[in-house]
Amino acid sequence: MDTAVFQRLRRIKQLAGAHLTYPGAQHSRFEHAVGCCHLAGSVSTTLNSIIDFDEKDAQELRAAALLHDLGHGPFSHIFEEVMAQKGRENHEEMTQRIIRKTEIGDILKGSSLDPLEVSKLAVALSGSKPQYVNDSIGGGLSVDTMDYLLRDSYFTGVEYGKVDVQRIINSLDVVEEKLALDQAALYAFEALAIARYEMFRAVYFHKTVRAGEVMLITAMQLADDELGLTNTGSLRNFLELTDESVIIRLLQLVTGGKSNLRLAKDLAHQYTERRLMKCVYEKLVQGKDRVLQPIFAQRKLREEIASELSKRAEVDPETIYVDVSATPSVPYTSKRQSLSSVTLVSKTATGKRYESKSIDEFPLLRDITGFMDILRIYTQPHNRLRVEEAAQTLLVRGDYLQNMAMTP
Repeated sequence: MDTAVFQRLRRIKQLAGAHLTYPGAQHSRFEHAVGCCHLAGSVSTTLNSIIDFDEKDAQELRAAALLHDLGHGPFSHIFEEVMAQKGRENHEEMTQRIIRKTEIGDILKGSSLDPLEVSKLAVALSGSKPQYVNDSIGGGLSVDTMDYLLRDSYFTGVEYGKVDVQRIINSLDVVEEKLALDQAALYAFEALAIARYEMFRAVYFHKTVRAGEVMLITAMQLADDELGLTNTGSLRNFLELTDESVIIRLLQLVTGGKSNLRLAKDLAHQYTERRLMKCVYEKLVQGKDRVLQPIFAQRKLREEIASELSKRAEVDPETIYVDVSATPSVPYTSKRQSLSSVTLVSKTATGKRYESKSIDEFPLLRDITGFMDILRIYTQPHNRLRVEEAAQTLLVRGDYLQNMAMTP
């Protein structure tokens, strides 16, 4: 924890720009990592009470939980959107590199832990460990999910994340190398899943939170070639990136008459002064059968929407931003598969009975299973009325999206 590599996490906010909407959201990846380590210790205690899970296993699980977010770039997940556009490594791949290639690896060796094994477990890499171990780090019952929901809820001040995670941890079991849950604790798991769903709607995908994030993403994308932000070939360059350092680089850009750099600098100024873009259109698509979802995933089609809106509103297309936020409502398993079932354990007079139940058998979970996609149109405040009217004409009163959905 006292290495420069780990202390860097103090300078990366857990929720990127959410503090502009929820002023208390100033917590960092550092606190989250420590919290995950603590919960991993509790999970280890539970596992040791039901299977052979010794102190070395527990130490490895705690280390992996502590280090699982080392690969996050500035502004956490939104930097990953910038990385993805350039085809760069994601934060999980960067986490593995940092664990293996920095002093972290030497420290793990000094504690008789294998850096390669810890790096795989830190990102719940399927096949590296039994599934119940990976699911403890990443998945529907993971320490990651349990910590960030409680922590984010507390610091933003919303009420959705109040879940009895200790009840869940104390009720864990292992069935056929998968994490299972005591039937009596099902209500706590349902509360966890619903809390996650509500937190995405109320905080993570909040339209004003996302407005600031879209501005940051756009600014970093426009200035990337100039600043080399996504140059992950050099770990040293990557590890120098924090929220503050990137904002400073953007604000100090020498534009040289280049429109892309001028816009990047302007967006950074507007972000720091909280002069955020305005949302003029929003469409939520939720569920398993989504006709429009493939459209949302296609950048070219989103650019077509922006171009058509700019023509109708007679504004610069650079001032219109088509944003798509998407996430599985019920989180993935550690194998990156949709969580489709839960194994429940019931105590009987003769021992334990195990039963795997589909998510669809639980009304509360069934209704939020699948994906939650939100399509939003943002623009600069001075264009708000014109772009809003264009969006109403094109996307609300017209059948533009429906026609797009029918186009191969």
